[in-house]
Amino acid sequence: MKKKYNIAILPGDGIGPEIIREGYKIIKILNEKFHSNINTQEYIIGGASIDKYGLALTKKTLLGCKQSDAILFGSVGGEKWNKLPENQRPEKAALLKLRKKFNLFANIRPSKLYPCLINASPLKRNIIEKGINILCIRELIEGIYFGPSGIEIINNLEKRAFDTELYYQSTIEKIAKFAFKIAQKNNYKITSIDKSNVLKSSLLWRNTVTKISKEFPNVQLSHLYVDNAVMQIVKCPSQFDILLSSNLFGDIISDECAAITGSIGMLPSASLNENGFALYEPAGGSAPDIQGKNIANPIAQILSIAMLAEYTLKSLEISNAIEYAVHEALKLGYRTLDILNLDNKKDYISTSQMGDFIAQILKYKA
Repeated sequence: MKKKYNIAILPGDGIGPEIIREGYKIIKILNEKFHSNINTQEYIIGGASIDKYGLALTKKTLLGCKQSDAILFGSVGGEKWNKLPENQRPEKAALLKLRKKFNLFANIRPSKLYPCLINASPLKRNIIEKGINILCIRELIEGIYFGPSGIEIINNLEKRAFDTELYYQSTIEKIAKFAFKIAQKNNYKITSIDKSNVLKSSLLWRNTVTKISKEFPNVQLSHLYVDNAVMQIVKCPSQFDILLSSNLFGDIISDECAAITGSIGMLPSASLNENGFALYEPAGGSAPDIQGKNIANPIAQILSIAMLAEYTLKSLEISNAIEYAVHEALKLGYRTLDILNLDNKKDYISTSQMGDFIAQILKYKA
């Protein structure tokens, strides 16, 4: 009997439930056409969970994730919960807690420019005509988001805030080896991002990555300071294969890579641990300003399922089929508002319509 995959579905807040609905359409076809044997169970998380239970991540949701083979995540957070203490807000109390709880140390975010979306990129055509296909690999469970932080009052007069960038050599070794194995498999080169000219944590990062590179002599490694890196990405994105970075720098750079491909609504991601357990999510946020309007782009969520097919189902065939369906929908001119080319004067389609079109292509043509 074919293995059964239990997937925990966490819709969350904002546009999360809307784009997760489109993901269900894809999963239904994977079960019908590809006999994927995916079983889904939905759990509450984030602000929605705070409103109902007073906690962003309940024991029931956490147990459901533990009993699953992977997590498909929507989004969490919004203005409604921003007045809560920092450690109770959905982003930190739910998403960051999940990453730490499951040791999801490696975040993968592929940024690809589809030729039919070249006009959606903010970059000039002569810059992007060589294409964009960048894999951002980001360390996810250490660094400044998890180091000591606080706000102090000095001399009863002035407030002082601090956030601590903290990295262990073993953590850097682990993410570096993860990146080098992917590079070796795909004949990619790695560009490691740091600020080692002024930060001790970055100096350890650079020295450790360089040390690990000796174990992979056939993989080309280069280093860039983060300020130079963000400039080079917009000047000549085609020069990069893998961008390897710390938690903070990876957060910034991966969003920049999303922007130059047209929209963050196109960017999926996977966060994995050493045992292959993963959380799959769109890289964009909860976007509460467009919640309920049926205009959000569901493609990042759908492509996150393509990543789930590759890393959890271990099926490149299914992953490629989903990517093909997305590409075909775009080639046919279907556009959500965020990727609409205003020059062509075509009307944009809704979230649910885009999901329907991609699902139909997957079912009948992929």
